Amino acid sequence: MKFGVVVFPGSNCDKDMIYVLRNIMEQEVVELWHKDSDLQGVDVVVLPGGFSYGDYLRSGALARFSPIMEKVIEFAHNGGFVFGVCNGFQILCEAGLLPGALLHNNSQKFICKNVHIVPDSKITPLTAYLPREMAFKIPIAHGEGRYYADKDTLAEMRMNGQIMFRYSDEDGNISEQVNPNGAVENIAGISNRGMNVFGMMPHPERAADDELGNTDGRLMFESMLKFICERIKVA
Repeated sequence: MKFGVVVFPGSNCDKDMIYVLRNIMEQEVVELWHKDSDLQGVDVVVLPGGFSYGDYLRSGALARFSPIMEKVIEFAHNGGFVFGVCNGFQILCEAGLLPGALLHNNSQKFICKNVHIVPDSKITPLTAYLPREMAFKIPIAHGEGRYYADKDTLAEMRMNGQIMFRYSDEDGNISEQVNPNGAVENIAGISNRGMNVFGMMPHPERAADDELGNTDGRLMFESMLKFICERIKVA
């Protein structure tokens, strides 16, 4: 499978993502510069974390207008797979490829720590093949990670199985006390209705290497690969 990792001015998690996809998951990976207009025939586009354009205006607001995003949006509308992490998730929401928005953390502070998340939907790329009844320890590092959507949108997302992850404690219990940023309904990641565009605030690429002592994130990449392979095979 061929992955394209988009690099914006201010991206700082692109090398981490490339390393995991290429060295840990053993996939073909190309770097896509934000001014490129050719996706180079990739099967999956990945928007990594960082501070694209210095987070001016809002996180992801300027990156959404990078030249390559026109091709990414077209790719997504044609059924191509697009995965955004942290700043990448913010960009997908700004581009209208995912519903809702990412707002400032309710603490008004940047948060960098390990959190636990539990799968909500069983039909999204990152959760379809995850072990059930398990809380995954994944790092977060963001200042604008508070997911928000209106009640009607949330109801539709629940009905369609679009909510990928919710913040929890290490035992998988969901509560306001373990919500790190004030996200509505403890939401940590979502998918679109077609299950081909998906994003999350926690960084699975920072929990995928044995050297780090935590490989919970690797299970999410394995699920994504299996999900996409099955989709491509059916198509």
